[in-house]
Amino acid sequence: MTGQAEDTKSQPTLLSSKLLLQHQAVEAALNRHVFVWKEIEKSQKRGISKTPRSHAVPVSEIVAIHHAEDEDHTKSKWDQKKKQQFSQLFPNSFTVFYVTRTKHHRWRCSEATFSCSSPELCEQWIQVTREQLSLLTNRPKRLLVYINPFGGKKRGRRIYEDKVAPVFQRAGVSADVIVTERANHARDHLTTEANLDQYDGVVCVGGDGMFSEILHGLVARTQNDNKVDQNRPDVELKPCMLRIGIIPAGSTDCICFATVGTNDPVTSALHIIIGDSQPMDVCSVHHNDVFLRYSVSLLGYGFYGDVLADSEKKRWLGPARYDLSGVKAFLCHNHYKGTVSFLPAEDNLGHPRDKLQCRFGCSICQHKQSSKEKLRETADEETAAEVSSSSSWKVICGKFIAINAANMSCACPRSPKGLSPSAHLADGTADLILVRKCSRLDFFRHLLRHTNTDDQFDHSFVEVHRVKKFHFEPLDPQPLLLENQSELPKKPGFCPMSSAQTTCIPSTAHSSWNCDGEILNHAAIQVSVHCQLIRLFARGIEEQQRV
Repeated sequence: MTGQAEDTKSQPTLLSSKLLLQHQAVEAALNRHVFVWKEIEKSQKRGISKTPRSHAVPVSEIVAIHHAEDEDHTKSKWDQKKKQQFSQLFPNSFTVFYVTRTKHHRWRCSEATFSCSSPELCEQWIQVTREQLSLLTNRPKRLLVYINPFGGKKRGRRIYEDKVAPVFQRAGVSADVIVTERANHARDHLTTEANLDQYDGVVCVGGDGMFSEILHGLVARTQNDNKVDQNRPDVELKPCMLRIGIIPAGSTDCICFATVGTNDPVTSALHIIIGDSQPMDVCSVHHNDVFLRYSVSLLGYGFYGDVLADSEKKRWLGPARYDLSGVKAFLCHNHYKGTVSFLPAEDNLGHPRDKLQCRFGCSICQHKQSSKEKLRETADEETAAEVSSSSSWKVICGKFIAINAANMSCACPRSPKGLSPSAHLADGTADLILVRKCSRLDFFRHLLRHTNTDDQFDHSFVEVHRVKKFHFEPLDPQPLLLENQSELPKKPGFCPMSSAQTTCIPSTAHSSWNCDGEILNHAAIQVSVHCQLIRLFARGIEEQQRV
């Protein structure tokens, strides 16, 4: 409030007048940055005088302004009746819709209806405010929306129609909606058919899997349009121009939670409306110089790969399948032999244990963005120097229970700090977490720290590195020692519960890579981090909430 008040005084006032707000006289003022109203006088009760209240809303967080008598079909019949009665008593009124913050990083669309002394004054307030909103060129006007009707609890379409579409309509944002009919429908449509020139952004309504479809479709389309060969691990990918919005409606919404701070559809819709823009790194994954997939959150080999491989057999259980498969993988307690080689990040990009979390206005990510713009012309020289300097690569061989690469914190409601609490969204690095072979109890202690505030890397069997690139090569597996070879798992890394017919897969077998919730077909991979390849309609998690 203090900063907004100072901004109000320093900026020339565009409009100022006395208005009525809920039968209370207020002095309202608008400049280019802030809309402020303050009570002129406050009635006294029982002889106690109260300080007049004031309120300030940044113009950037005004959703819309309308005549108060405009019909609003999103309201109940009772609210519409009250609104009609109010309009009859105060015919010259306008309503301002604006963002307010509640607990746990949630946003809401609040409203304030002001009454004017004349219709001319009412029109002036609406016109001048809309002129200021039109200057906010970062706001989208037309969106391409993909809805996954099958993900999560199959609530995607209802969430969009009931909670998101009305807010878009109020803000004057038009949307072309496509309800997907099959897996990769959105990806294929974006890659080949969509006319992206007519849109200001792409929105996915679903979980992390749906976001992955949008990511792959948009990145592939951008590379194809620019004649970039995605199969080359060392190629510099072209950044995507369109921003991506995420309306959470899936089993897991890790990406939304890590970039906004909550899995709330209305909050995400408001971030889209006001035109927030959060750059994000993307990892490209290759096998023998052949492109496999992109990743923005977690690449997990060993434990998390085993969990995913087993959970795919239990999709009928819904989100509960992850809990069951997690317990099964923990009891099997497999470890895997392999070699990890990685290229460490520069010292100025911090360390995974520095406790410097990525938040709105992150200095590390902003510094990286400015550095990237300055060095864009010398990118080829930097890449050549990076490749030739083989001595800077580090190599680690051993037995691992888990190998994780986190592009972001991977925070979620169950793990508020995530797998790597200090990972950054847009610094061009990933945090490589190596969990070596240890006892089942020690590994449980490590997993438990994902749910509390203790340093989860403070174990002798855990090490973490901030990297730009890394390679993984599994050691050749020995034959599987199953008592009944007919019970051989169809997917590597699946670990059935012990029984009279089967035993767990030996520790020398391959695991699977969990790539943002999808299983990779190869264990040997090459990974490169592409700095700020995409942008989201988000702003990062705000450090302090204004309630």
